[in-house]
Amino acid sequence: MADAEAARPPPRPPTGIPPTRIPHDAKPDATHGTVLQVERHDYTDLAPADRARAQSLRGFDECYTDIVDYIVRCTHRIWDERDVGLIYTHYTHNSVVYGPLGAVYDRETIVRDTIAKLAEMPERRGMATQVIWRGNDVDGFYTSHLVTGSGRHTEYGSFGKPTGRTFVARTIADCMIFENRIFREWVVRDNMALFVQLGLDCDAHATQAAQAMFDKGMTVVEISENRRILGQMPPDTAADLSIAHGDTEATVLGWLHEIYNKRMFGKMREIYAPNVMWHGTRMRELYGQAAALAQTIKLVAMMPDAVLLPQHICSVDCEEGGEKVAVRWILDGHHLGYGVLGAPSGRRICVLGFTHFHIVDGKIVDEWVVYDEMSMLTQIKLGDLAA
Repeated sequence: MADAEAARPPPRPPTGIPPTRIPHDAKPDATHGTVLQVERHDYTDLAPADRARAQSLRGFDECYTDIVDYIVRCTHRIWDERDVGLIYTHYTHNSVVYGPLGAVYDRETIVRDTIAKLAEMPERRGMATQVIWRGNDVDGFYTSHLVTGSGRHTEYGSFGKPTGRTFVARTIADCMIFENRIFREWVVRDNMALFVQLGLDCDAHATQAAQAMFDKGMTVVEISENRRILGQMPPDTAADLSIAHGDTEATVLGWLHEIYNKRMFGKMREIYAPNVMWHGTRMRELYGQAAALAQTIKLVAMMPDAVLLPQHICSVDCEEGGEKVAVRWILDGHHLGYGVLGAPSGRRICVLGFTHFHIVDGKIVDEWVVYDEMSMLTQIKLGDLAA
């Protein structure tokens, strides 16, 4: 009996874990320094055939050597090698996938949606750009996976008649993983980049999507609480640092609060390197402080009453020097300003987005921002229908 007890695996984490992150005091695995990183490496390095396991991965398939290998390799196997059935062994039956316009609450829908996307764009390939992570195999892992997808629109599907055009678009997926299975995921693809490159009618597609949501009884996408102004009080004087795991993450949260919520845009001249690279929506690649500053102001100008609500943050040391930091956030406000979405409509907009920073010597040298402007346009159309 004693031998049988000893052979049992350790108990699973308690079910009371907050839905937005692994336990706050969960530590990265002790072999953190040996875990693979994406930058400067080819796929054959990231998913090796003969590498010994470099990190404790209790309950994971034997082919995975560390958490970065896991998320890169299983994504490649499902999407690029077309082994869609691996979803059954890599997602829980009740997994929840949160997107910019709603959520999926079961594994079978994930399988069906994946097949539909592959059928519409059979030449699509997704290249891992970077993975920022936290956790261990006892408390669970959290990964933030930036993918650059490319391909050609050759088949009928949700985008309508095939255009034959090529595309490149970025996606970020944040996953909570325990014993080989993803049980929660937040994913956003830059669909506006896709639509523009394919020459599709963004306005018509947004209207169609809004009508489908309206027919189901939806009148607004409400995924947050805008606490920008309580009564007659100004924005909070300090950032909420409760989700930070260290000094760098606390500093980044303070920067975001200063810039987005207190509107102190001049802060960007202090924290961005003069030669910063900004990688943004619609695959824009911009250079320098002035460019990054202009893009930030343009986003806030469209939603001038918005508040930025960070939901999760994690970080890793970077092989190229410094640290990589991943933030998942919601921007919540109303369409009260001019911009890429047209004239102000006054409609409520909730934006689910992600930012990856590369920080060296206290300065941001690279920033990747992914959110879906098509989902914002759809919310405006939904507000019109509700009105």
